[in-house]
Amino acid sequence: MIVDRDVMIPMRDGIQLAADIYRQPSDQKMPALLALSPYGKNLQALSLTLPPQARPNPLWDGGIEAGDIRRIVDRGYAHVIADVRGTGGSEGELCGNYDSGGHGEGKDIYDLVEWLAVQPWCDGNIGMVGISYFATVQVLGAAEAPPHLKAIFCNGGHFDLYELAYHGGVLWLMPRASREGRGGDSGVAVGRVKSKLREELSEADYSARVAERLSDPDIQNWPNLTHVISYPETHELWLDFVLNPLDGPFYREGSPVTHAHKVEIPAYFQSKWGRGWTIDGTIDTYARVKGPRKLDLLASPPMQERPFHESHEEMLRWYDYWLKGIDNGIMDEPEVNYFLEGAREWRGAQSWPPQVDWVPFFLRPRHRLAYDPEPLSAEHSPPDGFYQAPLTVTSENGKVVWMTDALLEDIEMAGSGAMHLFAAIDTDDTNFIVKLYDVDPHGKKRQVTTGFLKASHRELDETLSTPGRPHHPHTSATPVTPHEIVEYAIRLYTFANVFKKGHRIRCELSCNESFTDEHAQLLPPDSFHLPSGRATAHKIFRDRDHQSHLLLPIVAKQTEK
Repeated sequence: MIVDRDVMIPMRDGIQLAADIYRQPSDQKMPALLALSPYGKNLQALSLTLPPQARPNPLWDGGIEAGDIRRIVDRGYAHVIADVRGTGGSEGELCGNYDSGGHGEGKDIYDLVEWLAVQPWCDGNIGMVGISYFATVQVLGAAEAPPHLKAIFCNGGHFDLYELAYHGGVLWLMPRASREGRGGDSGVAVGRVKSKLREELSEADYSARVAERLSDPDIQNWPNLTHVISYPETHELWLDFVLNPLDGPFYREGSPVTHAHKVEIPAYFQSKWGRGWTIDGTIDTYARVKGPRKLDLLASPPMQERPFHESHEEMLRWYDYWLKGIDNGIMDEPEVNYFLEGAREWRGAQSWPPQVDWVPFFLRPRHRLAYDPEPLSAEHSPPDGFYQAPLTVTSENGKVVWMTDALLEDIEMAGSGAMHLFAAIDTDDTNFIVKLYDVDPHGKKRQVTTGFLKASHRELDETLSTPGRPHHPHTSATPVTPHEIVEYAIRLYTFANVFKKGHRIRCELSCNESFTDEHAQLLPPDSFHLPSGRATAHKIFRDRDHQSHLLLPIVAKQTEK
């Protein structure tokens, strides 16, 4: 293997990006696969020496995502790993996530691709590789349409930037780990990194934004966030997320899903079940690209190993076809492949989602889920409920549970879902966190999907909402009137699962979540949501006049009760 380290590649504005180039010692020209991130190209080189580690092993490092260098080179590709501007060995400045407040990583990808295409060892055919951040920027680069970028392969990308930071309006803490390095995650190889918000806002507007966030009880009761806001110089990229709790131009302008319609080259998308925060964004981005496309929805566990070694055979088949012209039949196979949990088998389809019927499962007294709604009024069927004190005074997470009887037959579900909830709280805001489980006959539960909604973000866009997928614009926050019964529509992230005969469907509702349960251990460091800082009593109404229910996507052939 020939290794050219610290190659400085010029960009159109005079900045040079640093790259390492791995390739075979061959006189024949070869295609190149480009990987680009802020996590440091030296960290990516560990794929040559560190065996892959799975969560929750402490050696799992979320930033080693560029792919298996040896395998890529042995397949006859040059593997090019570059540092984004302002990080690692690259010059320049990174302003905001994905440089959305600066030059823009899409433009840099254009220049990298076209530089690589004319190198004496390159045959002019370029693709891109890598997961998560590496996958996200592929769409931004393809949207710029560099002539020699022939295809992309995106696994686990974060294509909706608001969804990277907030789930249903609830702040997600994981991006801090990936940017700053926490809980075993190495974070960004910081050089010259700036907050987009601090760069764009006037001093007065910035001070007002800071004061507003510091007044939020959720932030007041979480010391780390007080530190982030008070000492921004050490938290530039994470700060942008914390100070922007609402969706809008700040996120939309830099989101790959916004630019996906410009992508006209072949695009392959993959995401793993259990990664709800990327599943729906992946599906939306796949639906918008214009060229030949494929979609894989992969089996749990939710996180790939690090260093990233998985999915390489399918990725290399994709590039053998589009970059080398090898007719290996990959385009004759189904456009969509999804792993059906519960049955533990693959399904192929020509589109997503499959044909389903939306079936309600009603919340009933004594914590039951049932096909039929409650016939009694609230007078005779009073609400369920739970109380949650702030974590400043308790370690207990309050919750309420509903569960079906043992199923009489297999029930196959595939698609997104929703929980329609009638609730009253005694404060002006809370979190609603829904978790759906498959419970086996021995009582062991397996998490199937999740849903999140901040009560103040309950506004619905009816024109964009569909059965099983309520659409919240998240462009405003409206305080809740205490004790008023309000209907909330909570989106459940897309899933595919067979609930087997004898199993039960379990739904849990809370406003906080466990930091240490079995599923949490499979997720990235700090991969939980900002707990509610308000002491709140929650009443959940599920009577004749308030028919709270789950709306679930049952594959059409299996809708009989």
